[in-house]
Amino acid sequence: MTPPVNPSRAETPPFSGKVAHVMRRFVPAKWGGTESVVFNLARSFISGGMESPVFCTDMFAKPGTEPFDGVPIHRFRYVFPWLFLGDEARAKLRLKGGSPLSFGLFHALLRERGLTVIHAHAQHRLGGIARTVARLRRIPYVVSIHGGYLTLPDDQSRQMQDPFRGKPEWGKLFGWLLGARRVLEDADAILCVGRDEHEQMRARFGDKAHYVPNGVRTDLFRKANAAAFRRHAGLRPGEKLALCVSRIDYQKNQLLLVRAFARFAATRPEWKLALIGAVTVEAYRDRIVEEVRRAGLQDRVLVIPGFPPDDPLLPAAYKAADVFVLPTVHEPFGIVILEAWAAGVPVIASRVGGIPGFSHDGQDILLFEKDDEDGLLERLVRLDADAPLRERLKDQAAREVGRYDWAAVARQVGAIYQAAIERRQEMGATK
Repeated sequence: MTPPVNPSRAETPPFSGKVAHVMRRFVPAKWGGTESVVFNLARSFISGGMESPVFCTDMFAKPGTEPFDGVPIHRFRYVFPWLFLGDEARAKLRLKGGSPLSFGLFHALLRERGLTVIHAHAQHRLGGIARTVARLRRIPYVVSIHGGYLTLPDDQSRQMQDPFRGKPEWGKLFGWLLGARRVLEDADAILCVGRDEHEQMRARFGDKAHYVPNGVRTDLFRKANAAAFRRHAGLRPGEKLALCVSRIDYQKNQLLLVRAFARFAATRPEWKLALIGAVTVEAYRDRIVEEVRRAGLQDRVLVIPGFPPDDPLLPAAYKAADVFVLPTVHEPFGIVILEAWAAGVPVIASRVGGIPGFSHDGQDILLFEKDDEDGLLERLVRLDADAPLRERLKDQAAREVGRYDWAAVARQVGAIYQAAIERRQEMGATK
């Protein structure tokens, strides 16, 4: 959930052209990892003198075009193509992003002048739109996998399908026409943020699968004003803060953290916990609030429904924290870990998804097994008691995080675009 980055022209990626990013939604109030990646890539290319517009649905926004810190955002009306969806089901699909269909987005992408590559940040129907437009225009398209396409746990997959389970799907015909089931097969390149998923994709698709980690604006978090967030949160001198920044959702598993924190804080009155993130499952937020009330921690646990991506209070929250905890049950990468590292905060996280692929247990992070409340509690206790351990984790993380600057990530992505363009040109020359 990295806020905007402002790279210089000296950091121009090795790519010359115009790339359109296609995604489900782009609204600051629902900012998450995908929005962060798309924005920072687009902003990097634009700062290098190129064009990099975003095409998305108008979920939680109005249709039309508006700039977001210099990035053109084009929003279009959409439908969820199932019959008999009630208001509650539609609301759940919007919060999760769903699998929308947008005819307006298709036509606008087809008409957009000067496109040299399309970058899809969704699969299914929107990915099918990117695929079809690219084929009609005879330009390459690449696909980024942000949400664990192959590694999503079964229970999470079932929860995502619950809103439309058993409903007639009139959109199947359009999915077939768009080649929605061939989005990955026909892509010129597939970008994976997790090493585990990259290995699986490489086994299926060979060299066109690339490992491209997410990035972070290190100076923004390193220089953040901790005092500003402490004032905002009402923290008194001497009070310590455990922090979790992630959308409020079953997948992120904040309930486990609340329960472990209740046990941890029982003998440590100086500690407070802040949960910051957009609410994507309201019922889960309600369960968290009820657990906090049941444990009698109303004055020690803050539930903050996210900050706008350009709000300085977000990096300030990291800077104010004494420990950062990510108890997620599924995580393709974990941008928030990079943000905590950049802010100089020791991190505890679950050993899932892409997290072990870029972190090192006991060196720059403490990992615990998924859903292991006792394991999380043990690491909280150990970190609180061991000052040398805290310093070692922070020092190593500070050295490691420098490898994930957004400018370096954009250069890697730009090189993939350029290689795809050149391959297409070579194929055309041989016909």
